[in-house]
Amino acid sequence: MKILVTGVAGFIGSHVAKRLLIEDHEVIGIDNLNDYYDVSLKLARLSLVDTFSKFSFYEMDLVDKKSISNIFKDKKFDAVIHLAAQAGVRYSIENPFSYVDSNLTGMMTILEGCKNNNVEHLIFASSSSVYGLNQKIPYSVKDRVDNPVSLYAATKRSGELMSHSYSHLFNLKITALRFFTVYGPYGRPDMSPFIFTKSIIENKPIKLFNNGNHKRDFTYIDDIVTGILLVLKNRPSSNYLAQNKEISSVPFKIFNIGNNKPINLLEYIGVIEEILGKKAIRILEPMQLGDVENTWADIDEMIKVGYRPSTDLKLGMKKFIEWFLDFYAIKKY
Repeated sequence: MKILVTGVAGFIGSHVAKRLLIEDHEVIGIDNLNDYYDVSLKLARLSLVDTFSKFSFYEMDLVDKKSISNIFKDKKFDAVIHLAAQAGVRYSIENPFSYVDSNLTGMMTILEGCKNNNVEHLIFASSSSVYGLNQKIPYSVKDRVDNPVSLYAATKRSGELMSHSYSHLFNLKITALRFFTVYGPYGRPDMSPFIFTKSIIENKPIKLFNNGNHKRDFTYIDDIVTGILLVLKNRPSSNYLAQNKEISSVPFKIFNIGNNKPINLLEYIGVIEEILGKKAIRILEPMQLGDVENTWADIDEMIKVGYRPSTDLKLGMKKFIEWFLDFYAIKKY
């Protein structure tokens, strides 16, 4: 297949592109290489894939309607894996308009490109954050999600609703993936594995919000990529709409991709300490604005398409920390 991967210099995007290329697909990657975090890390991710003969990269922004329209017309993609977005829950409180541009306008340019060029399947990144203030756990795709607690979450839910409307109007086959706390090598510097590991090594204190009582459904990057490729092979034909108990003929589907094993934050810190052989300096803080207390994925729907997460937290964090020490050439700490 010829596949467009947006956000190809991102954490998930680069891993997805590499797996697709190994499986001999042709991959066209786009990314705006913005400076939300260290651009050199994004370039390092690109180096994972730019040696493949079937990979090509274009630096462009999703809000550039003309460029996005042209690349769709020129390349005639079979499928699109749309992973580009402005990430970060807390950053959305400080810089709301960047989320409107990337996550709403960007979503629309992708939907228009798919509609106008007969793309067979659009897969895009939603987020576990859409569950917001929901109290029922584990989170199920059949639950209502009307209580976001951050603008980031609201834009991700909006992307789902926009996609459903395009699926209905234009019979587009679209799958939304709600990712749960993805981690692993080349992970983002604003995520807890990176922040905590770096702080422990540098003898800097770690702030544990909600007094360390959060639980997160940590999901290793290889399991996430496997899930995406399974979904790529299973185009939606209908979707169960839990809110009205009816079967819809719209070819739109939502999946949770998680580990189905939430881990307490204090236990998680303990795993990092054990791997590093070094204790963290812990500072307990109250709940942070925009955070949710727990995440826990009901993955029953993903299991139906063959998904079985296989990487436990200790193994996954060991792989991440080995990468971190090697990438940043940390010899001793």
